[in-house]
Formats: sequence, C-alpha cells, structure tokens
Amino acid sequence: MKIPNIRLLNQQLLSPLFFQPKELVSWMGAMQAQNYSMVKWAVGMRLKSATIQTVEEALRKGEILRTHVMRPTWHLVAAEDIRWMLKLSAQRIKSANDSFAKGYNLEITDELYAKSYNLLEKILCGNKSLTKQEIAEHFCCSGILVEADNHRMTRFMVRAEQEGIVCSGEDKGGKYTYALLEERVPPVPEITKDEALARLARSYFRSHAPAVLQDFIWWSGLPVSEAKQAIYLIESELTAEQWNGQTWYVHEACRTRGKVSGRLHLLPSYDEYLLGYKDRTDVLPKEHYSKAFTNNGLFYPVILHEGQVIGNWSKSAKKGSASIECSWFRSNDCVDETVLNQEKDKYMRFWQ
Repeated sequence: MKIPNIRLLNQQLLSPLFFQPKELVSWMGAMQAQNYSMVKWAVGMRLKSATIQTVEEALRKGEILRTHVMRPTWHLVAAEDIRWMLKLSAQRIKSANDSFAKGYNLEITDELYAKSYNLLEKILCGNKSLTKQEIAEHFCCSGILVEADNHRMTRFMVRAEQEGIVCSGEDKGGKYTYALLEERVPPVPEITKDEALARLARSYFRSHAPAVLQDFIWWSGLPVSEAKQAIYLIESELTAEQWNGQTWYVHEACRTRGKVSGRLHLLPSYDEYLLGYKDRTDVLPKEHYSKAFTNNGLFYPVILHEGQVIGNWSKSAKKGSASIECSWFRSNDCVDETVLNQEKDKYMRFWQ
C-alpha cells in the first residue's frame, strides 16, 4: 500500500478537484488552523487555482469559519457543518477549557460566563465583527474583566464558541474577529448524533485515507466507542485492508492513482498532512520528528518530496524583498532546483 501517494491525492495536494475554498474545507471535514495566515495557504495550495483573495473572500462571506471544534484547538470548517460538529465536541472542549482556567487560577463562574454571553450578543448584534481586543474593552467597561487579560479573554471566547454564540467574523485590518453565529450562518436542519458521526467519519476517510482507527480518534477527538460507531455507520463505503498488523480504511470516494514522481510541496505549519494522523512515520522517519514538530505541539513549515517530509522552509524578508529559505534533514537529500523554484514562485504568487 503506497500510503503517501494515496494521501497526496485525497488531501488534494496532487491534481486538486476543487476551485472554491468551501468545497475543499467541506471535503476535508476540518483543517487545523492555529496559524491564521498559514491555514490560508493550506487551503489555497489545495485548490485548482487560487490567490489569497480567493481564500479571504470565502472567510469574509462566512462560507468557511475558524473556530475551536473537535479538539480544543482552532480549525477551519464549512459554515453548513459548524453546528453539528460543535454538538459532537462542545462538552469535551468545555471541559478542557475549564481545566485550563483552573490551572491558571482564573476562577470564572457560570454566572460570569452567562453575563459574557449576554454582552457578546449585545455588542455584536447587527452583523458586527470585533477583534478580541475590542471585545475585551467592552468586557472591562461592563465589569466582566477588571483589566484586559488575554488568558481570561481566551477562556470566555472559547466557551462562547462552544455555546454556539460566536464564530469567526470578517477580518479587520488583517486581524481575526468574532461575530454572532446566528447572524453569520443561516439555520440548517438538525441531524441526529449518528448522522453527525457518519458525516465526520465520511469526511475524514475520504480526505485522509489510508488511515487507521487510532488516526481517526486522534483527529476527531471522539471517545473510542463513538469513533468505532462512526466507522461502523459508514462501513459499506469503506474498504478495509490488513497491513503491518493494522486495519487500514480507504473510502470509496478516494482516488488511488496519480503521478507522484518528482512532486514537491511547501507545506504550511500545522498542515493536515502531518496533523491529521496519530502515527506520522509513514511520511516522516521518527528520528526527524523534532525537526518537524515539538513535544508541546508546535508544528513547523515542512518540505514534502514525493510524499515524504525531507526538510524545513521559511519566508524571510531582506532589503525590502521576500525570499524562501530551505534546509534539509539529510545532507544527501536533493531535489530538482527547477521544481523547487516553481513551488517557491507558486507560494509567492498566492500572496500577491
């Protein structure tokens, strides 16, 4: 089983199928999005043709949204998926949020959270988009905060996301904002928990296959029993294959044939190609893990060659001009300079 080859195709890194960001994000299910700038490139590089304006327009219109969902971290999701995805994960994220607050002795009561929800609905009403700093000023004036406190503000906003009160708004001067979910996303029919589990599993295995149960558990944040139930619900859509002592799943919508030879990609930090799996050894030898990510969850931009992670890249600005610098994990790794320069140009054109 050529795991990297199939993943490249179905993560839309080879021969992408989609033109629009919302189509891609819906296909992927969710895309991890700690770094707001880098996730825009993660979307753009997976489309048939895109510039930064293409992605930012989808964010401005609310076709794709950035919020805490599945696990207690940022993700991009399609607008029509946000409500059922929140229902699946909200309680787990609330618990993690409360644990974080206790760890920092923040002591936020349910009464204070309720007061914050009411204020958010008041100050954001009328399709307003405000930055966290602007919201903090309102919180200080109302007595919810004694002073601007980033730790407390983060806890308030994550909790408001899980209650379905706020989601991402329109960018303001390049800064991330919040808006009211009810004003941003038209109502959609509710679905049952089993339907939500099936949708989540379908999105994951069609876009991340080949993958095993533990990969899906890691990505989705679901308890083991619910992850198994989700796979069971779409069992007829999956091909299960035993390999290396594990059961690997490939969805019927997956592509399995495509030219990989010589292909190179400049993957952004926190990219799904690495973050979408618990075990990353199929594309990155364990001895190089520390060059791609840290133990506390910091992921670096990496260079992908024929589906394997072989180096790091970074954008630097010197004397008013930007350039991309690369470093390699092994001295004997070499790539076609022409191909590498083409990928650098593709990245720079995206931002222009």
